[in-house]
Amino acid sequence: MTSKFIIARRAAKFFHDGDVVNLGIGIPGACAEFSEDGVMFETENGYLGCGAKAEGLDISEGYCNASGVEFIPVRGSATLTSAQSFGMIRGGRVDAAVLGGLQVSEQGDLANWGMPGRAFGMGGAMDLVNGAKKVIIAMEMLTRKGEPKIVKKCSYLLTGVKCVDYIVTEYCVIRVSDEGLVLEEIAPGYTPEDIQKMVEPTLILADEILPMYEEGDD
Repeated sequence: MTSKFIIARRAAKFFHDGDVVNLGIGIPGACAEFSEDGVMFETENGYLGCGAKAEGLDISEGYCNASGVEFIPVRGSATLTSAQSFGMIRGGRVDAAVLGGLQVSEQGDLANWGMPGRAFGMGGAMDLVNGAKKVIIAMEMLTRKGEPKIVKKCSYLLTGVKCVDYIVTEYCVIRVSDEGLVLEEIAPGYTPEDIQKMVEPTLILADEILPMYEEGDD
C-alpha cells in the first residue's frame, strides 16, 4: 500500500452518514474514494454534494471543485455562491475538514500554506480550521529530507492556532489534547518507540493503542 492510500483510507473513517465534509488538495482529496455512503462533500468554490471524479463524457466544466477537478454531482446536491459556501464553513455547518500539513505543533497549531522560498496561498484553509467541527490533518510523517513535520513549535507561517483535532500519517494516528499529543493507533510492524523517533514532541501513549489496519489489509 502506498502512503497516500494508507493515510486517505484511515482519515475517511472519521466520516459518518450525513456528515458535510471539506477535503483539501492532495492526500485529503483521496479520502472521497474510501468514504461511506451518505457523506456530502463540500467545496468552497460553491458546491455541496461532490461525487466521483468525472471522466470521459461525464466531464463538465460546470462541476469543478476548488482543486480544479471535475466531478459528478450526487443525488441531493446543490450549487452555492462562494459567499454561501463560506457562510457554511464560518457558521460551523461543516462537520469535518481534512487538510494537508507542512507542520503541526504539539499544541495543535497548523502551518500548511507556505515555507521559506515557497508560498502556495492560504486560500480557504484559514476559514476551515476555524469553522469546521473537526479538523483532521492528513500528511506524511516526514519531509522529503527526513525531517519531522510534527514539531514542538511551528517554524513556518501559521494557518491556525490550536485548531487541529487529529493527525493521520502513514505510521500512526495522533489525537491532539489539552495535555499534548496522544498516540492512539500505530501501523503494523511499528512500535511507540519507532513513532517517537519521528516526531519532536514527547508523545502521550493512549491506554490502549490500536492497529491502524490489519496486516495484509490492502
